[in-house]
Amino acid sequence: MRQIFVRAIGGVALAALVMGGAAACKQDEGGSGSSDASKVCDLKIGFFGALSGADAGLVTPGKQAADMAVKQYNAEHADCKVSIQAYDSQGKPELAGGLATSAVNDAKVVGIVGPAFSGETETAAPTFQQAGLPVITQSATRPSLSEQGWQIFHRGVGNDFSQGPAAASYIKGLNPAKVFVVDDQSAYGAGLADEVKKALGPLVSASDKATDNQQDFSAIVTKVTASGASALFYGGYTEEASPFLKQLRAAGYKGAFVGGDGIYDANMLSVTGKADVEGAVATCPCAPATAAKGTFVQDFQAEYNAAPGVYADVAYDLTKIFLEAIGEGKSTRADIQAFLTSYNKPGAASGVTYKWTDKGELDPSQVRVWAYVAKDGAWAPDKEIPKA
Repeated sequence: MRQIFVRAIGGVALAALVMGGAAACKQDEGGSGSSDASKVCDLKIGFFGALSGADAGLVTPGKQAADMAVKQYNAEHADCKVSIQAYDSQGKPELAGGLATSAVNDAKVVGIVGPAFSGETETAAPTFQQAGLPVITQSATRPSLSEQGWQIFHRGVGNDFSQGPAAASYIKGLNPAKVFVVDDQSAYGAGLADEVKKALGPLVSASDKATDNQQDFSAIVTKVTASGASALFYGGYTEEASPFLKQLRAAGYKGAFVGGDGIYDANMLSVTGKADVEGAVATCPCAPATAAKGTFVQDFQAEYNAAPGVYADVAYDLTKIFLEAIGEGKSTRADIQAFLTSYNKPGAASGVTYKWTDKGELDPSQVRVWAYVAKDGAWAPDKEIPKA
């Protein structure tokens, strides 16, 4: 279950990996005076997240973008390639520990894009920290992740201290007399819902809890419809949000349904169905990937015959940061960690300047939160929500 906060490192000795952290194949290309004397080859960038299961819609676009970034890099470095190593967590924290151990035991893996969700990050990060394996998550937003002393942790988007108040601000703009709040008890969903409740204050008339894999929401639906709330915030993922929303609509609830980025995926649209999902709102600490800079949108469309989805532009940028380090000859985990510590450049796709605090948080000046509305079977950008 995603809400189980296990921290399983396993019984594997990691000391050698902490000291080394690389299996670079360095190709000698001339004398010591050549800037290309030692090219770094045969390294791997890990991609960690739910690549299958009900919540894969939140992660797959990012994996596609990461694959595309590596493909482009390899086209320019045909004699010295890099590969993506996928770690499919299915979004489940109980799988994350074993996957993290697999990643750190592969000395060719010198960086991780992800983990994508907060619960799996809580489980995997201690293992990554012990092995000195740097990670940049494109979408894990729980604020406490940066408070654990993990030097390897970096976040490519704003956390829920920005998304929560922004979602509350959006809800306040709907002028509801009362707001009902529900969360799924996951590390992400509960944390985000707490921030929304704090920001909404007395507007919150009641709250309730869902559970992982829940499909019957009749008890919560009854409470919502009896509460008189004209707006509802849901903290959690599509797997539970979709049947919940369908059952709310079937019970006659006509109020606003607002969720965080955990529902901002294609599955929320298709599984819920156009009639029931129409008008639902998702907030996200991400700008529309379909409006990304440079040639990213055209390249993605050509590669996958589809528009880029949630966090695709962010994952592309983060992958390219690791590739930039490798291209500059950084061949160890420690070298790449040092590279990230001093990094300060705009991403090619998002335009965000990636610069991190000493806790791994994105520079606050670069944080943006957007609202998206389900309209005619697609997520349509509504507006960027002003910072409080």
